[in-house]
Amino acid sequence: MTEWVRVCSAEDLEQEDVKRFDHAGRTFAVYRGPDDEFYCTDGLCTHEAVHLADGFVMDFVVECPKHQGEFDYRTGETVRMPPCKNLKTYRARVENDVVFIEL
Repeated sequence: MTEWVRVCSAEDLEQEDVKRFDHAGRTFAVYRGPDDEFYCTDGLCTHEAVHLADGFVMDFVVECPKHQGEFDYRTGETVRMPPCKNLKTYRARVENDVVFIEL
């Protein structure tokens, strides 16, 4: 069964920004893309479990702050190594200026 979980206010994230969100013992990364849409992935790099919210975001890519591996946060796909495993993605939506993710 899935549920929609409240993350933050939409205004808490600027375009091309990322926010860490912890819920039920897990870490997520929530992004606001240059298209003004919201996205969500697992919050830890698949290479060495570093928080992606501490990384650099540009266009639709998040760069891990430790070894500069990159992921397309829309799909979770690795776009630059060293990570070899893709990120899991989650649906995000905005309702009444509040960002929710589906878990």
